[in-house]
Amino acid sequence: MLENYRSPWMNEDVQPFADSVRRFVTQTLAPREEKWREQHQADRESWLACGEMGMILPDLPVEYGGADGTPAHLAAVINELNYAGVSGLGLTISHIVGHYILSDGTEAQKQHWLPKIASGEVICSVAMTEPGTGSDLQAVRTRAVKQGDTYVINGAKTFITNGQLSDMVAVVAKTDQSAGSKGISLFLVDTKSPGFRRGKCLDKIGLQSSDTSEMYFDDVVVPAECLLGGVEGKGFYTLMKQLPYERAQIAMTAVAQMERALALTLEYTRDRKVFGKAVLEFQNTRFNLADIKATVLASRTFCDHLIQQWIDGKLDSATASMGKFWLTERNSEVQDRCLQFFGGYGYMNEYPIARMWADARVARIYGGTNEIQRELVGRSL
Repeated sequence: MLENYRSPWMNEDVQPFADSVRRFVTQTLAPREEKWREQHQADRESWLACGEMGMILPDLPVEYGGADGTPAHLAAVINELNYAGVSGLGLTISHIVGHYILSDGTEAQKQHWLPKIASGEVICSVAMTEPGTGSDLQAVRTRAVKQGDTYVINGAKTFITNGQLSDMVAVVAKTDQSAGSKGISLFLVDTKSPGFRRGKCLDKIGLQSSDTSEMYFDDVVVPAECLLGGVEGKGFYTLMKQLPYERAQIAMTAVAQMERALALTLEYTRDRKVFGKAVLEFQNTRFNLADIKATVLASRTFCDHLIQQWIDGKLDSATASMGKFWLTERNSEVQDRCLQFFGGYGYMNEYPIARMWADARVARIYGGTNEIQRELVGRSL
């Protein structure tokens, strides 16, 4: 983390939680990251341990398995995971699904799913993107047809985080082909349902420790109770309502990764000798790192503004979109500039900076491409 800077939301309630999460992440999770990279997914033991630590849904009410925390507690989790270089656990996906249910689910859905998600017993995915559709949610082709007291779901999804591990998938499907956005619904589908198939674990440029998969729904029959909220046509509304918070989480991730890159680079340039002196002693190094530190500090303060707006219940879509596109782009720039100081070693996967550089790229794509974010901000001008 940045020296001599304390985030204003890091108060006496959040700090002890952040400290305990830091110890757990550095001592327990970070040593497992290498194994996760080799197997391209995390392990269930770690999910359950995170649930026991209260890291998955820290801002939910106790009655639903949460800890009565605030978005600041979630921000602390995201900071500590990413500052320690733990990228294999898609905890934020379960957090997003949990808030779909908390916000718009029935009481029965809340009671059934939320405690299990919070404990890590149930790992979640969001099946939104399809092979022929990206950021255009209204173009999804997956269909859910009502038959008596059930729905029959057919379709294909791709780029699904937690796809190999998930126990429940929030599926975006059309329940009315002629109603546009009002014909989109969300279904909470148990992955043990007959007709559900996981495709291959996709081969990505980065995020090797995180499983990203294809999914297929071939006449998957689910009870009508799986329809989120019990009302058709509300799915697009739920997604749009929660997207600012998803984008804020992506922005938080970017800033913590920048801070880690700067810390690793300072350590390396102090130790690495070239022409008889430390790399940090060269003026070019100091000037570049001064620029990077200024960028990281500016990014941190912007991120802290997003977090505070979320805590205060004032985070709007345009601000979250600005944070998402601006901070993910700064992260890619910082990773690239930091990698340069490592020379050839920076291009080797055994060095964390190489992995971080590759991992950072996708954040400008997922959660809605940065081009879409700019369009959303442009409409607000």
